[in-house]
Amino acid sequence: MVSKQVTCLSRMGRQMKEHGLRFIQLEIHSSISSQYLGNNLPLAPEVIALCKQHNIQRIRIYNPDPSILEALQGQPNSLIVGVVNNDIPGIANNPSLATSWVQNNILKYQNINFRYIAVGNEISPSSDPTIAPFIAPAMQNIHNALSALGLIEKIKVSMVLSMVVLGQSYPSSAGAFATQSQDTFINPIVKFPVETNAPFLIDVYPYCAYADQMNKVLLDYALFTSPSTVVRDGEYEYQNLFDAMKAGGANVEVVMTETGWPSDGGIAATINNAMTYNSHLVGSVKRGTPKGLGKPIETYIFDLIDENQKSPELEKHWGVFLPNKQPKYPLSFNININEMAMPK
Repeated sequence: MVSKQVTCLSRMGRQMKEHGLRFIQLEIHSSISSQYLGNNLPLAPEVIALCKQHNIQRIRIYNPDPSILEALQGQPNSLIVGVVNNDIPGIANNPSLATSWVQNNILKYQNINFRYIAVGNEISPSSDPTIAPFIAPAMQNIHNALSALGLIEKIKVSMVLSMVVLGQSYPSSAGAFATQSQDTFINPIVKFPVETNAPFLIDVYPYCAYADQMNKVLLDYALFTSPSTVVRDGEYEYQNLFDAMKAGGANVEVVMTETGWPSDGGIAATINNAMTYNSHLVGSVKRGTPKGLGKPIETYIFDLIDENQKSPELEKHWGVFLPNKQPKYPLSFNININEMAMPK
């Protein structure tokens, strides 16, 4: 139903780059995140303790922040760590920089359970024309550095894209990347995870689809609350937009590295809607999509904690927790791991 990624998600991607990404994103299997653009936020050890208290087991950080990495030493959490967008051209052009990056940010922290390295965040040829061509060679150099250090079987390398790279997303079966960037951007970076058995990482925001196209997207469809099928796509029936937006293929696993709903600052941004979306999301990703029933979707909820120094106003209100570490609304992450087919 939505042909392109919408304004609010693109704006979020730009802000993450502009502010250097001191940003934790945390998963439950389902997951959570927080970018740390505030003047009243808890310290990294407190944040990790908060995750442990609420059974948030997987964490994504957007750069290798030493304070967060030190706090994670010896903890059971698994981690996605990002390569900052501006570092990508240098790593792509100089294998020794890739080796140094891995030594300083991965090998140095041997008591952390690193899961994926995400080379860049929401890069596209239109918004990042000077960086986009370097993603594939940067991924290859990081991969080679891991391999040389004997870590490649443990840690996979990929990239995070937003849905702006899709030329068509409706219906799901007709989903396709934008043709103008396929040869120079999409094909090399999609080929890489297929060849290395790594997942494809993408940020998916039903909220943004709804806010941008309210005349086409029903609120209950975006909030997981539709009582019946809204979209039929061949043999598959969709009651919620999240499932319909999930793109994937037979040759690559898809990980949802961001999704969530704001509690203030914009259209339909209320505490009740945020609670409704995230609560239903937790159950939904356990079940899988109509196209992949019974296969849980590795999914990361944005955001962990509200951040009062973001702008515009909408960006301040994605947190599941308040800065005082109290839940903004009831949300349980206590899913029985034994009942979930955790990704291999």
